[in-house]
Formats: sequence, structure tokens, C-alpha cells
Amino acid sequence: MTQADGSRENTMAQDGGSRPKTRGGLLSETRRRRILDWLEEEGSARVRDLATAFTVSDVTIRQDLERLEAEGHITREYGGAYLNTVARQVASLSLQHSTNMDRKRKIGALAASLVSDGETLILDAGSTTTEIATRLTAKRDLTIITNALNIAIVLGAVPSIAVHMPGGQFKPPTLSLSGDKAVEYLSDVLAGKLFLATAGVSIETGLTYPSFADLQLKQAMIGAATQTILVADSTKINLSSFTRLNTLDVVNTFITDDGISDKDARAFEELGIEVMIAE
Repeated sequence: MTQADGSRENTMAQDGGSRPKTRGGLLSETRRRRILDWLEEEGSARVRDLATAFTVSDVTIRQDLERLEAEGHITREYGGAYLNTVARQVASLSLQHSTNMDRKRKIGALAASLVSDGETLILDAGSTTTEIATRLTAKRDLTIITNALNIAIVLGAVPSIAVHMPGGQFKPPTLSLSGDKAVEYLSDVLAGKLFLATAGVSIETGLTYPSFADLQLKQAMIGAATQTILVADSTKINLSSFTRLNTLDVVNTFITDDGISDKDARAFEELGIEVMIAE
């Protein structure tokens, strides 16, 4: 375990209580949280897609969306719903997920310190990878491949850094491009390091994400890189999101903060993953 650069105990999300589960196997409260996670990732969703994904009826999803709208998170429209913050986020180039920023800045600084001049890198979209990008501006002769518009703007302004982006569908909450075109683009890319983001990471479930949309793209990123470096703050450890990307055997290095427990750090290391701790 490598110590480098903050502190807080790790917490694990639990779906406790004795309330009956829905037909889809999730408590209604948990399902609504995951629907909101989906919308915070995608910006919008159709009722039929959510019903299929959560294996519940359209009526149940509409009730969930009504509740989320009443709480002020979303606006319903015919056949679906969209996130209320989308317009503001795009206008300000801000990301939806902006919690634990002190941890993410430290992780970003440590990750950026691993990059040498002249490297070819892939930067996944996300708030932690954005923190890496802001610390790469002093590097020279980098080639950056990213699906994140905000990262491309930060690094594209640096004369000594070449930025390449795939095509695809724009996802407002993550300011990123996704879809088949992006996957196809990455199939021809050869890069050194990939800095990969995640919604949850655990020994049992591996890497997980809020929706299906980016799974193929992230797989393509992993396939295009020689080394996969997972960057995630410790609050994401032992969390599982909605969809599973892969087991942890695709990860070479895991950079997190000192909120990780010794037990969890050892468990990752026993899988052959180098654990680096940003303090």
C-alpha cells in the first residue's frame, strides 16, 4: 500500500429495514435512488427503459417519477423525465457529481504526478478525472484521448497538449460523449495509461455504474490502454451501483484517499492491484 496525500471513515450504503421488496427485487426507496442516479448520469430517461431495467411495471416507474418530481429532482414529460439541473450544468460546464471534492483534488494531484511528458493517455469523464486534467496543464507533449468535453476544453487550451475526442451522443450531466461511435473510435487507439472513473467499487461486484450507456465505452477504453488506473474516493468503496462493468482483474492500480480501511486495502492488494493513497 503506497501512502502519498485527508481522512474519514468509509461508509457502506445499505438497504436495511423490513419493508417488503418490489417485484423487481428492490425496495421502492432504493429503486428511486437508483433511478435518480441513472438520471444524474444520463440527463433523461424513458419510462419504458426504466421499467425494463428495473423489471417493474410502467405504472410503478411513473409513481417513482412522480415522487422524484415532488421532491424537486426532476421534471416529468410525456413518456419519461429529465433532470432539473441539466440546463444549468451545460451552461456553466459544471458536473453533476461534485461531492467529496477535497478527496478528489488530492487523488487528482497524485494521479497527475504519475504522468510524464510525452505520454499518450485516456481520461475518462468524471469529477475526479477532471481534477487530474487540471493538473496536467504544465506537462509537455501529451496526447490526451477523452470523451469529456470539459476536460477537452481545459487541456485543449495548452499548446503542447494534443487532445482527441470520439464522436457519439452528448450526455449533459457528465459533459461527455458516449455510444457506438465513441466505442468504434477507441478500437483504433493505442494508449499508455487509462485513468478510469467508477460509481462503485467492491471486491464482490467489481466496478459498477448507474446505467448501461457507458459500459461498452469503458470496456473499449480498458482495451485501448496498457495500464488501467482506477481513481475513486473512498466513499465509493463497497458501494454497488446499478450495472456491472467488470471484475477487478482489469485494474492495475487503484488511487484513493486515506478513508480506505486497512482491511479493504489488503483485499485489493491480494488481487494484485497496487493501492496508492492520496493524503
